[in-house]
Amino acid sequence: MPPIHLLIKPSSGACNLRCRYCFYHDVMENREQAFLGFMSPETQEHLIQKALERADGQCTFAYQGGEPTLIGLDYFKRAAELEAKYNRKGVTIHHAIQTNGYALDEEWARFFVENRYLVGLSMDGTQQTHDRYRVDPAGEGTFRQVQRTARMFDRFGVEYNILTVVNGQTAKKIQSIYTFYKKNGYRYLQFIPCLDPLGEEPGSREYSLTPKAYGEFLCLLFDLWYRDLMAGEEISIRQFDNYIQMLLGYPPESCGMSGVCSFQNVVEADGGVYPCDFYVLDEYCLGNLNRDSFEDLERRRKELQFVEESRAVDPDCGQCRWYPICRGGCKRYREPRTEQGALRKNFFCESYQMFFAHSISRMEEIARYVAQSGRIG
Repeated sequence: MPPIHLLIKPSSGACNLRCRYCFYHDVMENREQAFLGFMSPETQEHLIQKALERADGQCTFAYQGGEPTLIGLDYFKRAAELEAKYNRKGVTIHHAIQTNGYALDEEWARFFVENRYLVGLSMDGTQQTHDRYRVDPAGEGTFRQVQRTARMFDRFGVEYNILTVVNGQTAKKIQSIYTFYKKNGYRYLQFIPCLDPLGEEPGSREYSLTPKAYGEFLCLLFDLWYRDLMAGEEISIRQFDNYIQMLLGYPPESCGMSGVCSFQNVVEADGGVYPCDFYVLDEYCLGNLNRDSFEDLERRRKELQFVEESRAVDPDCGQCRWYPICRGGCKRYREPRTEQGALRKNFFCESYQMFFAHSISRMEEIARYVAQSGRIG
């Protein structure tokens, strides 16, 4: 059996923020039962037991939401106990969690360190850009609480990276955001393009990210990153790191950059399993770990043709010089579908055309250096 990766939503879509662009709130509104409750101890035990029996070599338990920490720290402490109980094959276990960082305290920080969690901390740049859309239930900005959490993580030695949603506002302010991140010592960064609601023509919301804005964002961010890299100041930006990896002949570790959907297991609070975090919808449910085996889930995945469908290549992509490194992008950015039900060309095609024309020679230069020296900086 292969290594296995579970993305678990123990709090379903419950959240203590009201981010105005939240894609998972939109997902919840598009299924029969929006909120699926908090994960029961029985479901938690079933998924950990079955995952460790299925895994070979390595197993990753990653947590997301909603806000996964709303279920409470005792849930995660019990997870550690269950892992010890069921890890009979000596599988290497990895932990990760994505959090808004809004209400975490020192006990959480100690737990993350002691149990070696990699934490993704959501922060949308400076106070001005973060507080535009990442607000609490009263509509107040949450920047100060999140920065407090980042400083606490630094004190305790929590391993974390910063996750930034690229929306219509953060895209325009990337120079000040990048400078702010450097000043605060944030050296591991991920920038995630904002999603418009399912079924809508993208680009119409106040927070929407347009292809032109995203292309300009990528070009400027690359220039800032490259300048620092050449000056010996290495900052990890996941997307750029993956491109260098691809130029060296290795597959990208980021799912959306491979051109084909990976075999994911997204577990909702009720034990239901889905093939992708963007498609936690009734029609895509693969089964439930309270009653189904991983073999059952894989049979249903094949029936849905979820992965196979993502292999479709738009005719324009087949003729594009950038296709070997772009690969058409994430399936979700090829929605909404045509009237015939086919996936479209990636909404951000124009963005990537701009970006690769702007950066490819310098990325190839970096790749050659890495191949010769074995390192970037």
